[in-house]
Amino acid sequence: MGRDTISDIITSIRNADMNRKGTVRIASTNIIENIVKILLREGFIENVRKHQENNKYFLVLTLRHRRNRKGTYRTILNLKRISKPGLRIYCNYQRIPRILGGMGIVILSTSRGIITDREARLEGIGGEILCYIW
Repeated sequence: MGRDTISDIITSIRNADMNRKGTVRIASTNIIENIVKILLREGFIENVRKHQENNKYFLVLTLRHRRNRKGTYRTILNLKRISKPGLRIYCNYQRIPRILGGMGIVILSTSRGIITDREARLEGIGGEILCYIW
C-alpha cells in the first residue's frame, strides 16, 4: 500500500502548529513543493528552505505564530484533507466550495497543475479537491 504524502505533510504542519514549533521538516516531492509554494504565497507560512541529506531532499518550513502569550493559544493554521486515496473528490469550477466566505483557500489538482480555488474559478477549470486551509 502506498502512503498518502499529502496527509502526512498536513498532519506534520498541524501538529507543529499546535505544539508551537517554529519549523517543520518534510520530505520533498513535486506535489508537496507546489502545495508549499501556495502556502507561502498565501501567507500561511513564513519561509521555506530546501535541504539535502544523503541524496534525499527535505523542505524546512518556518511557521507563522501568534505573538500573544496571554490567554489560551489558538492555532493560526487549520488544514483539512478532503480527497483521499480511498475516496477521490472532484468538482467543476462552479461547485468549488468557498471556505469562510473566501477567507480560506481550497487547493486543487487540475490539468494545469496544483492551484488555488480563486485561480481555478478565473481559469474556468475544475479538478480534484486536495485540501482546505483557513
